[in-house]
Amino acid sequence: MENKQQKPVKKEKKWTQSSLMVKIGIIGILMVWLLLLSVMIQSIIEEREELKDSVTREVSSKWAEQQQIKGPILTIPLSMVKTDKEGNKQEYTEYWHVLPEHLKINGNLTSETLHRGIYDAIVYRSKLKLSGIFHLKKYPNFMGLKKRELDQAFITVGISDLKGIEEEIKANWNDVHKRANPGTKLSQLASSGFTIPVKVSQEQKEYHFDIEIDLQGSKNLSFLPVGAVTEVELQSPYTAPSFTGEFLPDFREVSENGFIARWKVLKLNRNFPQMWTTKGVDYSKNINHSDFGVDLIIQADDYQKSLRSAKYGILTIGLTFLIFFLVEVVNKTQIHPLQYAMVGVALCLFYTLLVAISEHSSFNIAFGISAVAIVSMISLYSVTLFHKWKLSLMLMTFLYGIFSFLFITLQMVDYALLMGSVGLTVILGLTMFFTRKIDWYQISFKQ
Repeated sequence: MENKQQKPVKKEKKWTQSSLMVKIGIIGILMVWLLLLSVMIQSIIEEREELKDSVTREVSSKWAEQQQIKGPILTIPLSMVKTDKEGNKQEYTEYWHVLPEHLKINGNLTSETLHRGIYDAIVYRSKLKLSGIFHLKKYPNFMGLKKRELDQAFITVGISDLKGIEEEIKANWNDVHKRANPGTKLSQLASSGFTIPVKVSQEQKEYHFDIEIDLQGSKNLSFLPVGAVTEVELQSPYTAPSFTGEFLPDFREVSENGFIARWKVLKLNRNFPQMWTTKGVDYSKNINHSDFGVDLIIQADDYQKSLRSAKYGILTIGLTFLIFFLVEVVNKTQIHPLQYAMVGVALCLFYTLLVAISEHSSFNIAFGISAVAIVSMISLYSVTLFHKWKLSLMLMTFLYGIFSFLFITLQMVDYALLMGSVGLTVILGLTMFFTRKIDWYQISFKQ
């Protein structure tokens, strides 16, 4: 008799275990499907970001691209003669490049925001003054140059995008006004810019210069430390600068009124000399890779925040499904897999709402509106599933807690991993605590 009574118990345990595993398996499959949906949403966000970048590039190209100031570089063409194996003489030209002993650049930047549809592009206007001094007599080979070579000397100033030049260049060489000619003769050092013919002689010890440029550009303004001592000072009412390049400012002050930044770079800080000829080592790469300057950036990248929040989608969906599953277990309520699916789709809809609304407002406002809409929708829907307002209110509180945790994590970029790890540990610990007395063998789901 005892053996006959034990058989139904074993069958019932087998059925309850099978029923529980089927339910968990279905929920797992739903989560995988929703994860794929989340990946699709991430691709949509990336496409919107690419569209914004392309529009910004188009607007910037019509205004002026990023600007890099190269120079001034003093160049003297040298007439050379070489003899080939057959004894024939051939004339060719070498270039002797000299950099200033001291270079000082003062600049004032004013930023503007250009609009194209719903997208913005940061551009700027700048007034730059380059001044300094050349010492030529300190170089022994200078005294051996011919007069006709000295008469062909010129200064080169490289500018990345010539569309940005707004006014005529004002240049003075030893207090003598000089006219700037378009184009450069030094394609390796400066692919675009302007040239100023100057006069040098072996009697003159120093050569002072000052060059004024009204230049517009977008996103970035940078300089090359071509002086033995290069000093740069920039001022602007823009409040969100990002200092970039090989050298950071020695002094910077950023406030609600704008920023002031000062750089001082010595020739010992860079990897090219004060003088060289084209016959020797090519220093063009070394020069072009030593720039420094400032980026004018949009303060908040809403697309990046939306993308990061979408990557937490599986976490949000998993925790919400966990709450529904526990309510189903504890409250003896049956929730159909299709109802799980609708809740999951609603959670995925949060991310599309977030990116769509953030394109027309700030990210924080968009996050708040999207969270309230989705949490309200799921909470009201749960009333018909749980049949108890108390459980629905608990679910609503929990969902607001999840989205609040997600929002805080997004704001703390440097501590996102720490916040996420601690948060998940706490949630797992609470789940283990509240489910410690559940007898999972006695749980059954009627499918």
